[in-house]
Amino acid sequence: MMPRDLVCVACAFSLFACTVTASAAGPSETASRQFAKSLPNLPGKSLVAVIVDYAPGAASRPHVHAKSAFIYAYVLSGAVETQLDAEPLRVVRAGESFYEAPGAHQVVSRNASGTEPARLLAIFVVDSAESHELTSSDR
Repeated sequence: MMPRDLVCVACAFSLFACTVTASAAGPSETASRQFAKSLPNLPGKSLVAVIVDYAPGAASRPHVHAKSAFIYAYVLSGAVETQLDAEPLRVVRAGESFYEAPGAHQVVSRNASGTEPARLLAIFVVDSAESHELTSSDR
């Protein structure tokens, strides 16, 4: 085999491996930042709004948010299953809301339906220094 052929085979194998890994993990959510602004009456704090869309059956990986983040989440459509730390799993439907205290570990965050999409609005009050990196994978 020529070196060029080896490179092509390696690239094809890598692409296949990435595709298999992504499909094994299942669908995920998409998050899009809608708004971010420093709060002038709370020096050092920012308000950030994020829309999270869950395809049918989609789920977030277990995660934590910025250490200073207080989060108010409002379900815009569909239903979302959520579990924080050792709290029981709960279903939050369109028009309902929940909050996450600073330092909370989000064990479960997923669409409650396998056939309908779900959407939520997450409002963060966070230290301005942490407002660029709001979420990190499981600790």
